[in-house]
Amino acid sequence: MTTSPAIRRKRKKKKQPQHFVATCGAGLESLVCDEISSYGGENVKSTPGAVSWSGTLESGYRACLWSRFASRILYELCRFEVADTDTLYKHAGTVDWNEHFGPNATFAIYTTLVDAELTHSQFASLRVKDAIVDQFRKRFGKRPNVDVEKPGIRINLHVQGTQATLALDISGDSLHRRGYRLSAGEAPLKETLAAGIVQLSGCLPHLQNNSTLLDPMCGSGTLLIEAALMLGKTAPGLARKTFGFMFWNKHDKGLWNRLSQEALNIEEDALPEEWPQIIGYDTDPKMVEIARKNVIAAGLRDVITIEQQPLAQLTPPSDKGFLLTNPPYGERLSDKMAIRYLYRFLGRRFREQFPGWHIGVFTAHPDIAESTNLNWQERTRLFNGPIKCQLLTGVQEPFPPLKPFSWQPAAVEADCPAPDFANRLLKNCTSLLPWAEKENIQCFRIYDRDIPEYNLAVDLYEEWIHVQEFAAPETVDESKAAERFSHALEALRQVMQTPHSKIFIKTRKQQKGKEQYQKKDGSQKAPKEKLQEVHEGGLSFLVNFTDFLDTGLFLDHRITRAKIASLARGKSFLNLFAYTGTASVYAASGGARETTTVDISARYLSRARANMALNGYGGPRHRTEEADCMQWLRKDKNRYDLIFVDPPTFSNSRHTGLQFSVQQDHETLLHLAMKRLTREGILIFSNNFRKFKLAESITEQYQVEDISSQTLPHDFSRNPRIHSCWQLSHR
Repeated sequence: MTTSPAIRRKRKKKKQPQHFVATCGAGLESLVCDEISSYGGENVKSTPGAVSWSGTLESGYRACLWSRFASRILYELCRFEVADTDTLYKHAGTVDWNEHFGPNATFAIYTTLVDAELTHSQFASLRVKDAIVDQFRKRFGKRPNVDVEKPGIRINLHVQGTQATLALDISGDSLHRRGYRLSAGEAPLKETLAAGIVQLSGCLPHLQNNSTLLDPMCGSGTLLIEAALMLGKTAPGLARKTFGFMFWNKHDKGLWNRLSQEALNIEEDALPEEWPQIIGYDTDPKMVEIARKNVIAAGLRDVITIEQQPLAQLTPPSDKGFLLTNPPYGERLSDKMAIRYLYRFLGRRFREQFPGWHIGVFTAHPDIAESTNLNWQERTRLFNGPIKCQLLTGVQEPFPPLKPFSWQPAAVEADCPAPDFANRLLKNCTSLLPWAEKENIQCFRIYDRDIPEYNLAVDLYEEWIHVQEFAAPETVDESKAAERFSHALEALRQVMQTPHSKIFIKTRKQQKGKEQYQKKDGSQKAPKEKLQEVHEGGLSFLVNFTDFLDTGLFLDHRITRAKIASLARGKSFLNLFAYTGTASVYAASGGARETTTVDISARYLSRARANMALNGYGGPRHRTEEADCMQWLRKDKNRYDLIFVDPPTFSNSRHTGLQFSVQQDHETLLHLAMKRLTREGILIFSNNFRKFKLAESITEQYQVEDISSQTLPHDFSRNPRIHSCWQLSHR
């Protein structure tokens, strides 16, 4: 009897550790490291923009399903030294590619070179592609196709120095594509970066106590959606339909299905009994519509509220909360000016109305963010693509109200060099200062050539004095006129008790041609403007006391601007010869549906946008047009419910060579403007030409009302010819 030989059992090979790399935005590496460790990753290491680890396939799948901060998950295939593309071809050919995908698949190669001997990424990709297709042709007689648009298999080649790594991108599309963002506006935050901002801001612990999360510039709603997904413990990959590993020959469907079901169970068990308030505002109705669609696609319709609201109307929806926002960037210099004053508005609004709130601002302009004067406790450096950014966070304390400035005129001294002027100035102050205080007017005229010998105008702009000297007639000796002006200035300083630094002097004379566009010192070079902020009608405006004859705020149009605000609610407003856009700001504050601000000067339009931003307005509903107004009217096809036309007496554009005279050209101008006015609309026409006469064709064709006296402010009543103003409508 023989015995059967012993059956030899094959020893199971010990599984070799698998190596993975998660790529991410700069600044998010620590967050990704924490995630990978929680997925069972070992030997977790961080380098700029990447986190590597060893682990099971499950750790890679969990990273695809759960990572909120990583961009791609790479499954390492091999590493090798490479000095040239022939070596690259050779090593790429040693990989058994049929283990990973077949000849009927589609694939693409993506190459990154960092201080590498290889210098051409596309040629390096081509050599890897050649190695793959040559291997398939040799083994199967056919090859897989390259598809750079939507490849089934993504292969990543990373070469740093002479060290090359080939990896399979098992995430497929970038993980920031969660599947809920149906559309977005300009320069949207990637979902991965938005999630990082939410995590690093520290808002989540506060929201778990049923607080409020508010984004007043929510755009497509990404910050709010990511915060809600984190609160609800929703796996960000659950809504995605495809991953790169689904086209991989080694894909473990059972493992993936188990992890997906586990994520669903976690989400169901973690749903809060009571959600915090999560609110987003945006001034652009199109962005509001986009954000609402994204919220619905994310399954958060009952959790997040999106409303259309300008920043100017921003108030806290609750006593305490967390405000987290990403203001617009403004890459152009003209936009950066508006961004600077937007931050000033935000700082003022946050300090005055959000005491005790936690504030988080993600900004590409940390230097500009200092203008908010907010108390930032933490600063975190991040990148939005190539743009260096910071996340600023802090708790805001109540802001003590500023004591309003008030003038205290002094009696005329015995040695006053211009007693007649000083006495008239003091008399005017006695009547005008109480009136201004009662009417809450901070900027007004206190002297307007009241005495012929003292041919000047004096305006108060809060704590500053703006003096305009008018050229003396030829019959007056220049030296005598200069002496009188010097004496008047000394009397002004004595009566108003103000230092030299608070008085700004301009000399007005009749300008011709290009002179009107020069600095007051005659220089052609564009100055770096020094702007001061003043207030009128509850609004803020930027004025320039030093560089140009006019400050940027015409005080005689104070009532006209208020009238525009009273007419603007729900209207489409057009501002022609808009200068610094002050009337547009009033229209926006009055509830205008949209504003269009037209001027030929890029400098003035830049200040117009800054004035808008300083008051919390902006975006596509408030557009500016740099153009000659007459030419622009001939091309424009839109209709407007309210139009303001305030042309200069004369202009000669140094850019286009076009001339304009209000007396000669107003007839054509008004006919063109009235064509753009709706049937029920109102046009307000004003100018400062003292000898102006309205053309008969205007009064014959349209309903015309002279409102000059109605729009004349009290402080200009001594000079009723300061401007003429009419209200026009269609008969």
